[in-house]
Amino acid sequence: MITIDDFAKLEIKLGKILSAELVEGSDKLVLFNIDLGEETGPRQILSGVRAYFPDEQVLIGKTVPVIANLEPRTIRGHVSNGMILYGIQKDEGGEILTTLEPNKELIPGSLVS
Repeated sequence: MITIDDFAKLEIKLGKILSAELVEGSDKLVLFNIDLGEETGPRQILSGVRAYFPDEQVLIGKTVPVIANLEPRTIRGHVSNGMILYGIQKDEGGEILTTLEPNKELIPGSLVS
């Protein structure tokens, strides 16, 4: 279990997916460029969701929650600067994974609380 203080350390922002491409040599990874409304430009984030989105291009334009204050991590030679949050359902039929999108248009960088 974590405390509310632990949870409060997470900086979750909404980001707009600008591009999505498969990572060569990986059967799991998709490399995203995501607009979080930062002056430094889009963030590069890797996510192991390839099996759930056979056509990664369907994700472009979606607004998704991103943990924005994780330490960068290098995966297969690419630096990942955050983590996209998804909804996951597990049952006898397998696993369903979906993006979590706001029901109203919000600007990139809006905080999730």
